[in-house]
Amino acid sequence: MQNSTWKNHNSCGTTSLLPMTPKKPQQWLQVVGHAGSFHVGDYGTLLKRFCEGEQQCYLRLMEDTLKPFVPAYHGVVQRDEQDYNMMDNLLTHFNTPAVMDCKMGSRTYLERELLLAKERPQPRNDMYEKMVAVDPEAPTVQERTQQAVLKTRYMQWRETLSSTTSLGFRIEGFRKSNEECHTNFKRTKSRDQVMAAFNNFVESNTHIVWGYLRRLKELRQVLEESVFFRTHEVVGSSLLFLHDWKGRTGVWMIDFGKTAALPAHLSLDHRTPWVEGNREDGYLWGLDNLIDILSNMLPLT
Repeated sequence: MQNSTWKNHNSCGTTSLLPMTPKKPQQWLQVVGHAGSFHVGDYGTLLKRFCEGEQQCYLRLMEDTLKPFVPAYHGVVQRDEQDYNMMDNLLTHFNTPAVMDCKMGSRTYLERELLLAKERPQPRNDMYEKMVAVDPEAPTVQERTQQAVLKTRYMQWRETLSSTTSLGFRIEGFRKSNEECHTNFKRTKSRDQVMAAFNNFVESNTHIVWGYLRRLKELRQVLEESVFFRTHEVVGSSLLFLHDWKGRTGVWMIDFGKTAALPAHLSLDHRTPWVEGNREDGYLWGLDNLIDILSNMLPLT
């Protein structure tokens, strides 16, 4: 798998890692995104390139009921004159785990990104090229003439291809314990397609599905009670799924580089459909659908 397969979305490094389990404690993790964004730290830690917004989220999360569902945060460290947020390496307690990244929510761009793109519209050739590579019929006549699309248009179009807009989450990619890697989920949209992908990931092991389902239901309950969750727009964040051959499973929330605190008067239910201005992100709606899909993978009892 190429390190450049997935791209980072902003300077905060919101792209998740899809790691290789280190055969030795200090062996480098293989990271999907910008080279150098992640390093293996000492004593079972992971170093992620510093982002102040993400640091603030982790500091608040360490005081919130969500603490058991995120990597433990250990502050800022410096390596080669670069600052990093230090957190637990979630792979440490698994034996050659399978890893999956699910991007949660009904959109992966912040409202302020849309606003900025509207205030300073810049037609982008690179985004036009990406669009026609996926669907040559997608650009309008005007876009075809310009050979360029606006960033806002591209971002919103991209979300409609996958299950992000139809289910409130999308599979970014997964790696099985045998190092077999799957990252082509840009057009995985229907429930049946998502279920087939999950089934491939867990290799039809219902014990693993049960483990994930229990954890996701616990997470949902805690999210509904969490002060942090109620007062933040959680965009571009992922759920990291891990299981190994011993049947151990785990799910954690990761990637808070785009998570933004709300004004004091505002709170979200994370299920209301998004319209510009309401800041809703669809996170819980996506989690409801994810739980429903995994439930349907289990035999009827």
